[in-house]
Amino acid sequence: MIQAIRANREGFHAVELSPGFNVILADRTKESTKKDSRNGLGKTKLIEIVHFCLGASTRPRRGLRIDALRGWSFSLDFDLNGRRITATRDVDQSGTIRLEGELDELDVEIDEAEGSLSARDWTALLGEEMFGIPRRPKRAKYSPSFRSLIGYFVRFGRDAFSSPFEHHRKQREWDRQVHNTYLLGLSWRNARAWQELKDQKKVLDNLKKAVDSELIQGVIGNLGELEAERVRLEEVLHRQKQSLDSFKVHPEYREIELQASELTGRIHELSNQNVSERRLLEDYRESLREVDEQSDESIREVENVYAKAGVQLPGTVVRRLEDVKTFHETLVANRKSFLSAELEDIESAIADREETIRRLSDRRAELMKVLADHGALDEYTELQQRYSRTGAQLKDVENRIENLRKLEQGKSSLKIEQERLHQRARRDYDERHEARERAISLFNAHSQALYEAPGRLVINIGDTGFKFDVEIERAGSQGIENMKVFCYDLTLAQLWAEKVPSPGFLIHDSTIFDGVDERQVALALERAAEVSEQAGFQYVCTLNSDTLPEAELSKDFDIQEFVRLRLTDDTPEGSLFGFRF
Repeated sequence: MIQAIRANREGFHAVELSPGFNVILADRTKESTKKDSRNGLGKTKLIEIVHFCLGASTRPRRGLRIDALRGWSFSLDFDLNGRRITATRDVDQSGTIRLEGELDELDVEIDEAEGSLSARDWTALLGEEMFGIPRRPKRAKYSPSFRSLIGYFVRFGRDAFSSPFEHHRKQREWDRQVHNTYLLGLSWRNARAWQELKDQKKVLDNLKKAVDSELIQGVIGNLGELEAERVRLEEVLHRQKQSLDSFKVHPEYREIELQASELTGRIHELSNQNVSERRLLEDYRESLREVDEQSDESIREVENVYAKAGVQLPGTVVRRLEDVKTFHETLVANRKSFLSAELEDIESAIADREETIRRLSDRRAELMKVLADHGALDEYTELQQRYSRTGAQLKDVENRIENLRKLEQGKSSLKIEQERLHQRARRDYDERHEARERAISLFNAHSQALYEAPGRLVINIGDTGFKFDVEIERAGSQGIENMKVFCYDLTLAQLWAEKVPSPGFLIHDSTIFDGVDERQVALALERAAEVSEQAGFQYVCTLNSDTLPEAELSKDFDIQEFVRLRLTDDTPEGSLFGFRF
């Protein structure tokens, strides 16, 4: 239960609350005009202060952390599991909470000099002392948290009343399931398990996308084809590994390769020269044969000519013919001598080249043997790169195979685990029928107090977890939707009032009565007063004076007796903070 809400400034309108029913009233005075508004009087800010003192996360220039409230501190006096505690939080240093009161039996380390602890440690302590959440060094994922649980007991902001099972519109599905099952006395661990299965399904979905993307990029499309490709790549990789293992790198490989190439060029050059000179040699030999034949025949032809003519050659002619013959023989001899010398020179040159070719060939053979037995470093590097590329391709195929197997196995395992969880949750659901029926009974009673036909709190188990719903006849209007929230919150407050530990209070902003028929507002207020008194918890609501359904209230119910703070709009001093901002 909350005893008081205070601040460190005199202008602030502190409020002292009582057990049971409490009203914070925003009143329109006679002096105020139609242009004046009660929206800025601080009713909602008062609820925000409660959240602030209970460790709500804050952001600069938002909520209470604005320039207009710099230097302000807010204090909350309340009972924490039977201990009277005062929690004070500074706007400027919101990371810590200062505690006073009955702290001796609290199992928490408080800074002795400052009397404070961190906001994180404070919410962990509140979770244990209000809702029985064990404090652990590291809270497991998808576990109940104080800040989410308290959101159902101190609804803050217009979005907080959009659904009975959500205290803000962006609340995640696992958050809804875990915290509502915890509050209703059902198995929140089953709700957590469903979320963990959803996470597994998400991983499998992402894996499927990755596998599909890989398969689209490549030619291989199924597990059999991938296995065949794996075998092929393993064989290629084995051959490349053998080549690498047997590869010998010669440090002067390129120089030797250049020498061998130069020798080959020289050998080809000499061979080409020999071919050319052998042709010339044949020409010279042919010329030599022709010289011999032409010499004898030319003399015989001259003699035949004179003989056929029957002319006796004079002596001078004969002498001259002999001279010609002698000259011709000399000329032929000289020609033969020249050709013979040329033949000898060419044959000698050819022989020399042949010897050079043989010697160069022997040297080239030695170099080629070195090249055959060794390799160049860049060739070895290229072979290594090919080996690495093949290894990467093999690894990629193996990953695809593994992903496909995981995907198939995961899908099968997930289906099995989902069915097991569904059966386990159903058994637990049946075993906790008393807690479920108690919640349903209370909700039905609260709704029947507001409407002729009772509403229904529906709790069921589906394929993806717990399903919650509330049904009230004529549902659909904003007013009835808000009353669903009212009845559900009253149910939770009454359930937890029967437990130890318990938060011990329920706070509603006036937003919950927006659009609600005056008759239902009156019935809701009287119901809250009756139940909070009987069950022993504190109910606090903020109201506007001109929407008070006093004409609809029972004659013996004087709501003015429950007004703990009256805010007015006649002057700025009448607002919660004593000034407008």
